[in-house]
Amino acid sequence: MPITICRQEHFNAAHRLHNPAWSDERNQEVFDKCNNANYHGHNYQLIVRLTGEIDPETGYVYDMKKLSDLIKREILDTFDHRNLNLDVADFQHLNPTAENIAVVSWNRLRPHLADNLALSVTLYETERNFVEYHG
Repeated sequence: MPITICRQEHFNAAHRLHNPAWSDERNQEVFDKCNNANYHGHNYQLIVRLTGEIDPETGYVYDMKKLSDLIKREILDTFDHRNLNLDVADFQHLNPTAENIAVVSWNRLRPHLADNLALSVTLYETERNFVEYHG
């Protein structure tokens, strides 16, 4: 009987949505205020979900303290209070949209988890705008 556990975290980061292959006019048309040359920030909410079987010996799907430590090491320590475009190698050639941040977060976590655990990441950019990635 699979069950899902969830860990919610938050981080603050700045970014600019911009495609360097496009003209300034095209970037402004597509990304509008999010293309501000001086960047802008968000208070992101990140929810990491692991789905799997309950271990009969521990009663856990996954130890929540270990999950918290993993998220801190792989995501928060890298993204929090950073300019994603300038400070984070993952976004040097990748537009830091909410979609791409969710995929990068998933990719940073997946190698550290057992194959029998399904991983899902939900990222809230605002309280009304969020994305989900299931791998």
